[in-house]
Amino acid sequence: MGKIGIVTDSTSDIPAELAKRYNIKVIPLYVNFEDETFLDGVDITPKEFYEKLRKVKVLPKSAQPSPSDFIEIYREVFKEFDSIISIHISRKMSGTIDSAEIARKELGGDIEIVDSELVHMPLGIVVLKAAQMAEDGRPKEEILEAINSYREKVKVLFIPKTLKYLIMGGRIGRAKGLIASILEINPILTLHKGEVSQYKTTRRWNQAKNELIEAMKTMVKDPANLTVYITDSDAPEEAEDMLQRVKSEIGPREILKSYIGSIVGIHLGPDSVAVIFFED
Repeated sequence: MGKIGIVTDSTSDIPAELAKRYNIKVIPLYVNFEDETFLDGVDITPKEFYEKLRKVKVLPKSAQPSPSDFIEIYREVFKEFDSIISIHISRKMSGTIDSAEIARKELGGDIEIVDSELVHMPLGIVVLKAAQMAEDGRPKEEILEAINSYREKVKVLFIPKTLKYLIMGGRIGRAKGLIASILEINPILTLHKGEVSQYKTTRRWNQAKNELIEAMKTMVKDPANLTVYITDSDAPEEAEDMLQRVKSEIGPREILKSYIGSIVGIHLGPDSVAVIFFED
């Protein structure tokens, strides 16, 4: 049984120290401002990204890695590993998997490409689980089964601080967005079948946070088995407030903080928070 290397993309928002610890190769997407292009997480940090985002009049765009980008990464991984499991952002959100599949066809070799149907830390959690199992020498079939299992286990609830960036990106019609802004509507968003969807509509930011906690209470069966990630888009005080509320009202086994990276942040905007959780 050969050694298995794990590859993902930068939308997984895996902290660099964890990617290094588990030998995960992360291929960056591109972030395109009007006059500048950056490799996500390589040429621009999340902090730098949100500083720029707060000032823009035209929303930046993201672009998938090219097939040649994937070929370069895969060749590097094959120097150390016999096969690859490549786990990526939902095909419904990005063409990243299309590039990976072209690269596999051109390069050849034992490469399994997985559409996670996820993004952000839900994807990151699945990738970390796969990497841990690969490090333990588990067979490919078992790792793929675990990926499918965790893909169903992991839940996420996003609260954008403002609808401004969703409107700018065309995810909400301008007229509808204007009405929502006037009414001070704060949606809670989630992932469903590979796409971002609305979980609940609330009035005002604090109500959204309250409803998120109540939603968790209905979804969680046993807090003793619960792991939670609190993530934010340059909103550390909001993240800390949410962490303390989850800790006191839900009582998970483990609670961690991370960040919302540039690609998801383009649409959520700065000052937003997300809660990602799963039970083992």
